[in-house]
Amino acid sequence: QVQLVESGGGLVQAGGSLRLSCAASGRTSTYTMGWFRQAPGKERESVAIISWITKKTYYTDSVKGRFTISRDDAKNTVFLQMNSLKPEDTAVYFCAADPGASIGSVRSSWGQGTQVTVSS
Repeated sequence: QVQLVESGGGLVQAGGSLRLSCAASGRTSTYTMGWFRQAPGKERESVAIISWITKKTYYTDSVKGRFTISRDDAKNTVFLQMNSLKPEDTAVYFCAADPGASIGSVRSSWGQGTQVTVSS
């Protein structure tokens, strides 16, 4: 497993933008990487995933067209560019990595989370 550290969260007004970064302690070029979020009183949900094999991306419907996930394998870093933020995007955002094709197995690594708060 790798250690993951997120950064870039904060308070922003609705319609604004934030860019989250997640730095890994080890090489993640062969890891599936993703961003998840958990709002108060809600279950953790997948926000965006990027494959290491095909570089294909997956987004939950509520963020399509507003969020973009990308990765820099030379720096073992994954990013989440969040535009047109809405109050309902408020949550703790977690970075995750898995050496397999999907995230959520026993081999998955998780960051400690970064708070994103969107004010109306």
